[in-house]
Amino acid sequence: MAQIRKMECQVVIESPVDKFYDAFRTKARWIPKMSDGLMTDGKLVQGDWNSVGAIRLWSYVSRGKTEIVKELYESVDDKNKKMVFKMVEGEVLKYYKSWRTVFNISPMGEGSLVKWSMEFEKQNDDVPDPVEYADFLVTLAKNIDAYLVNV
Repeated sequence: MAQIRKMECQVVIESPVDKFYDAFRTKARWIPKMSDGLMTDGKLVQGDWNSVGAIRLWSYVSRGKTEIVKELYESVDDKNKKMVFKMVEGEVLKYYKSWRTVFNISPMGEGSLVKWSMEFEKQNDDVPDPVEYADFLVTLAKNIDAYLVNV
C-alpha cells in the first residue's frame, strides 16, 4: 500500500504577507525574474496563469543542472493565503510517484512566515527524503523576498 509522506520547511521573510502572496498568486509568470536565476523559465501550457486548473512548465536549477517540472495549479484559498500545486511531469517524478506542494504565508512580526509542505510518495525505499527540494523552496522564497524588498 502506498504511503504518502509529508515534509515541511519554512522561512521568515521581510516582505508583507499580501505583497509576497501576490507574487505567487497573480504574478507567477515573473517568478523567473524575481528568483535571481533559480527559476530560469516559466511557460503556460494550459489555462491562464492565475486560475485553478492552469498547467505551467517551469525550468529551474537544481544540483547545478537545469531541470523541468510541469505543475497543475490545483487549488487556492485567498482568505488563508494558501495555494496547492500538483506535479504532473518532470525530474521530481523520477524519484517520487506523486508530489504535491502546499504554499502558505502568514504574518510574523514585521514580515511574514512562508511555509511549504511537500506531500509525496517515494518510488522505492531507497529514495531519500526530499531535503534538497526543501532547501530549494527556502532559497526561492528568500530570493523572491530580496527582489520584492528592493522594488
